Amino acid sequence: MKYILFIGCLFFLLQPAMAQKKIAVNRQKMSDEQLLELVQKQTFRYFWDFGHPVSGMARERSNKTFDYGDEVVTTGGTGFGVMAIIVAAERKWITREAAAQRLLKIVDFLRKADSYHGVFPHWLNGNTGKTIPFSRKDDGGDLVETSFLFQGLLCARQYFNNDSPTETELRNKINWTWNETEWNWYTQGGRNVLYWHWSPNNGWSMNHEIKGWNECLITYVLAASSPRYAISPEVYHQGWVNNIYFRNDRTFYDIKLPLGFDYGGPLFFSHYSFLGLNPHGLKDRYADYWEQNLHHTLINREHCVRNPKGFKGYGANCWGLTASDTYDGYNAHSPENDWGTITPTAALSAFPYTPEYSMQALKHFYYDLGDKIWTEYGFTDAFNETKQWYASSHLAIDQGPIVVMIENYRTGLLWKLFMSCPEIKEGLKKLDFETTVK
Repeated sequence: MKYILFIGCLFFLLQPAMAQKKIAVNRQKMSDEQLLELVQKQTFRYFWDFGHPVSGMARERSNKTFDYGDEVVTTGGTGFGVMAIIVAAERKWITREAAAQRLLKIVDFLRKADSYHGVFPHWLNGNTGKTIPFSRKDDGGDLVETSFLFQGLLCARQYFNNDSPTETELRNKINWTWNETEWNWYTQGGRNVLYWHWSPNNGWSMNHEIKGWNECLITYVLAASSPRYAISPEVYHQGWVNNIYFRNDRTFYDIKLPLGFDYGGPLFFSHYSFLGLNPHGLKDRYADYWEQNLHHTLINREHCVRNPKGFKGYGANCWGLTASDTYDGYNAHSPENDWGTITPTAALSAFPYTPEYSMQALKHFYYDLGDKIWTEYGFTDAFNETKQWYASSHLAIDQGPIVVMIENYRTGLLWKLFMSCPEIKEGLKKLDFETTVK
């Protein structure tokens, strides 16, 4: 995680943002449900209207990444986009057939694209399917990004369950791709921990162990659930939890935090793994994951309410610190790394945990700040009122969780789909998870 954020801080610092088309804010009073629907639908357009024309995959961001131009598509962000497309089909913003066709286009592209023991790279060229290196040595498989992708694809497999030719083909190709992914290869020869990267050019030289607590719980759950290439439980119990930053059990702003960094770290830790993995009643020998995510969110919000550094705009209706663009590049914002930048996805993707507080933030973002941050693809990535800076960019990994987690708050749709996968049920059981989901 630290490696990814470090690279993220560098990869676009000198790139000018391409301004997105601003959309007028609706000043007529809307109900909460109408506002939620509007925000979800508008944000979904990032993946539908702005999806790559050849691959159908999600573009990394709406401004330029390095000097690669417009062809950079993202593996993990596409997984989030797949889930957003399912929401769109369910809410009839698009037809079910159109959604299935787009997803089949994505899967067909992926089946011909570069992969490394079945694991996809962080970035692909959306025209050719060739790897675009994320850094000099990160030019092979990225296990975490691939897990975000499969979280979405397995939801799609469960949702598109009709006997039509398109849906049948989609399910079959998702299953083939899922079955071919060698999760256990990424234990570097049978060690009891997963490794983030492997490259035919650089082997294991990145040597980045995936250890908690961070956004990668879903990686271990999927690796344990694989039909053909599963990891043993020891990889989870000896690898994932074997980290000085895993357990916490200290109190911050009078709120106890079971796991992770002091004050919780950036809020995406409580989002990415839980777009499909339902934290309600989810427990293992280490934590109650609903309590973990709720308390992490409450600490993050309370920090913004107390606002110890006195940043402009912070308060009960303006909170949310996570990784995002900022005025001088990109940063993983948190209470311990706070520079005055609020990222809308942080509070909006927390709707399942803090619906009242998230709604306060949503109304402020839309009605009060909308003229500065509301565009054709929903809210822009972030803003800093102390610096009078408002992003014009969007990132797939920030837009997707807004659509998905608001939907999980409203209907639990993606949670129901993912948790209905028989392989996931077996994987969770194998790792000694308890869940209230039947």
